[in-house]
Amino acid sequence: MIKKEIYFAGGCFWGTEHFFKQIRGVTFTETGYANGNTPDPTYKEVYTDRTGYAETVHVEYDDSISLTFLVRMFFKAIDPVSLNRQGEDAGTRYRTGIYYTDPEDLPAIKAVYDEVAREYDVPLAVELQPLRNFYPAEDYHQDYLENNPDGYCHLPFELFEFARKA
Repeated sequence: MIKKEIYFAGGCFWGTEHFFKQIRGVTFTETGYANGNTPDPTYKEVYTDRTGYAETVHVEYDDSISLTFLVRMFFKAIDPVSLNRQGEDAGTRYRTGIYYTDPEDLPAIKAVYDEVAREYDVPLAVELQPLRNFYPAEDYHQDYLENNPDGYCHLPFELFEFARKA
């Protein structure tokens, strides 16, 4: 089996990670901070919105699913026209983005991006960029909703069930 990776910033990374963990074919997820300006940031630093980082989930998947499918699922879990905000979470750290490591992935991502963009009268607020850097978040942020089932999440729990069945 071929393993691939993609990075999704979908607001608070707790819910985004839990959402992608539900999808068959996703083999690994890790919360962290992407595309910022300082080395090895902490949550406390990222929270200030002065580091340039977005809360991001590193997603590894096998060839039983496609990148196109994952990008479509991502768009079901975000408000793609909301700038620096998802749900009640606001700030540049909560911006949305798709960050890729393989330039060959860009056409598949861009096809879905453009498909979604045609559904709106305003530009999408979703960054589409190569991954510049990624630092894993602190341990307590990993698998947060599995370890804290009653923990805060901006995503509706029905979305997790949708992902399990997709």
